[in-house]
Amino acid sequence: MCDSKPKILIVDDNASLRTCLSQLFMRAGLDVRSAQDGFSALSEIHLREPDILLSDLNMPGMSGFELLSTVRREFPMIRAIAMSGDYSGEAVPSGVAADAFYEKGRSLGSLTHIVGAMAAHRIAC
Repeated sequence: MCDSKPKILIVDDNASLRTCLSQLFMRAGLDVRSAQDGFSALSEIHLREPDILLSDLNMPGMSGFELLSTVRREFPMIRAIAMSGDYSGEAVPSGVAADAFYEKGRSLGSLTHIVGAMAAHRIAC
Protein backbone atom coordinates (compact mmCIF):
# COMPACT_ATOMS: atom_id res chain seq x y z
CA MET A 1 0.00 0.00 0.00
CA CYS A 2 1.34 3.44 -0.92
CA ASP A 3 1.60 6.37 1.46
CA SER A 4 -0.09 9.57 0.38
CA LYS A 5 3.11 11.50 -0.41
CA PRO A 6 6.09 10.19 -2.36
CA LYS A 7 9.22 10.25 -0.20
CA ILE A 8 12.51 11.66 -1.53
CA LEU A 9 15.94 11.71 0.08
CA ILE A 10 18.32 14.38 -1.23
CA VAL A 11 22.03 13.72 -0.68
CA ASP A 12 24.62 16.41 -1.35
CA ASP A 13 27.54 17.84 0.59
CA ASN A 14 26.54 21.36 -0.48
CA ALA A 15 24.15 22.62 2.21
CA SER A 16 22.76 25.44 0.04
CA LEU A 17 21.86 23.06 -2.77
CA ARG A 18 20.27 20.59 -0.32
CA THR A 19 18.14 23.38 1.10
CA CYS A 20 17.12 24.69 -2.32
CA LEU A 21 16.17 21.26 -3.64
CA SER A 22 14.38 20.37 -0.40
CA GLN A 23 12.22 23.49 -0.64
CA LEU A 24 11.52 22.87 -4.32
CA PHE A 25 10.29 19.32 -3.76
CA MET A 26 8.37 20.16 -0.56
CA ARG A 27 6.44 22.76 -2.56
CA ALA A 28 5.79 20.06 -5.16
CA GLY A 29 4.10 17.96 -2.46
CA LEU A 30 6.81 15.41 -1.71
CA ASP A 31 7.88 14.22 1.73
CA VAL A 32 11.50 15.44 1.75
CA ARG A 33 14.49 14.49 3.85
CA SER A 34 18.15 15.24 3.22
CA ALA A 35 21.63 14.03 4.10
CA GLN A 36 25.08 15.56 3.71
CA ASP A 37 26.93 12.41 2.64
CA GLY A 38 26.59 8.74 1.80
CA PHE A 39 26.96 7.51 5.37
CA SER A 40 24.25 9.86 6.64
CA ALA A 41 22.04 8.85 3.72
CA LEU A 42 22.29 5.16 4.59
CA SER A 43 21.31 5.98 8.18
CA GLU A 44 18.27 7.89 6.89
CA ILE A 45 17.33 5.03 4.56
CA HIS A 46 17.48 2.53 7.42
CA LEU A 47 15.18 4.78 9.48
CA ARG A 48 12.64 5.15 6.68
CA GLU A 49 13.05 4.06 3.08
CA PRO A 50 12.44 6.78 0.52
CA ASP A 51 10.74 6.11 -2.79
CA ILE A 52 13.31 8.26 -4.61
CA LEU A 53 16.98 8.91 -3.86
CA LEU A 54 18.61 11.97 -5.44
CA SER A 55 22.36 11.81 -4.87
CA ASP A 56 25.38 13.86 -5.85
CA LEU A 57 28.19 11.65 -7.16
CA ASN A 58 31.16 13.55 -5.73
CA MET A 59 31.06 13.79 -1.95
CA PRO A 60 33.65 13.27 0.78
CA GLY A 61 33.57 10.08 2.83
CA MET A 62 31.25 7.75 0.96
CA SER A 63 30.85 8.99 -2.60
CA GLY A 64 27.58 8.94 -4.48
CA PHE A 65 29.00 6.16 -6.65
CA GLU A 66 29.41 3.97 -3.54
CA LEU A 67 26.07 5.04 -2.07
CA LEU A 68 24.12 4.28 -5.23
CA SER A 69 25.81 0.91 -5.63
CA THR A 70 24.97 -0.01 -2.03
CA VAL A 71 21.37 1.19 -2.37
CA ARG A 72 20.90 -0.72 -5.63
CA ARG A 73 22.12 -3.91 -3.93
CA GLU A 74 20.36 -3.55 -0.56
CA PHE A 75 17.25 -1.54 -1.47
CA PRO A 76 16.38 -2.38 -5.09
CA MET A 77 12.90 -0.81 -4.88
CA ILE A 78 14.30 2.72 -4.34
CA ARG A 79 14.40 4.71 -7.58
CA ALA A 80 17.76 6.48 -7.85
CA ILE A 81 18.79 9.70 -9.58
CA ALA A 82 22.49 10.56 -9.80
CA MET A 83 23.52 14.19 -10.17
CA SER A 84 26.85 15.82 -10.92
CA GLY A 85 28.42 18.80 -12.60
CA ASP A 86 31.30 16.64 -13.79
CA TYR A 87 29.26 14.81 -16.44
CA SER A 88 27.12 16.22 -19.21
CA GLY A 89 24.00 15.08 -20.96
CA GLU A 90 20.95 13.21 -19.80
CA ALA A 91 22.27 9.64 -19.97
CA VAL A 92 23.35 7.91 -16.78
CA PRO A 93 27.18 7.86 -16.80
CA SER A 94 28.78 4.47 -17.29
CA GLY A 95 29.27 2.58 -14.05
CA VAL A 96 26.69 4.60 -12.10
CA ALA A 97 23.93 2.51 -10.48
CA ALA A 98 21.04 4.91 -11.08
CA ASP A 99 17.76 5.03 -12.97
CA ALA A 100 18.28 8.60 -14.18
CA PHE A 101 20.86 11.39 -14.29
CA TYR A 102 20.66 15.15 -13.71
CA GLU A 103 23.49 17.39 -14.84
CA LYS A 104 23.96 20.08 -12.19
CA GLY A 105 23.59 23.52 -13.65
CA ARG A 106 20.94 22.50 -16.18
CA SER A 107 17.38 23.66 -15.88
CA LEU A 108 15.70 22.55 -12.68
CA GLY A 109 12.74 21.81 -14.92
CA SER A 110 14.50 18.71 -16.21
CA LEU A 111 15.11 17.52 -12.64
CA THR A 112 11.53 18.18 -11.57
CA HIS A 113 10.36 16.26 -14.65
CA ILE A 114 12.49 13.23 -13.71
CA VAL A 115 11.34 13.30 -10.08
CA GLY A 116 7.73 13.89 -11.10
CA ALA A 117 7.75 10.89 -13.42
CA MET A 118 9.21 8.67 -10.70
CA ALA A 119 6.74 9.98 -8.13
CA ALA A 120 3.81 9.38 -10.50
CA HIS A 121 4.98 5.83 -11.15
CA ARG A 122 5.22 5.22 -7.41
CA ILE A 123 1.73 6.61 -6.74
CA ALA A 124 0.32 4.25 -9.34
CA CYS A 125 1.50 1.24 -7.30
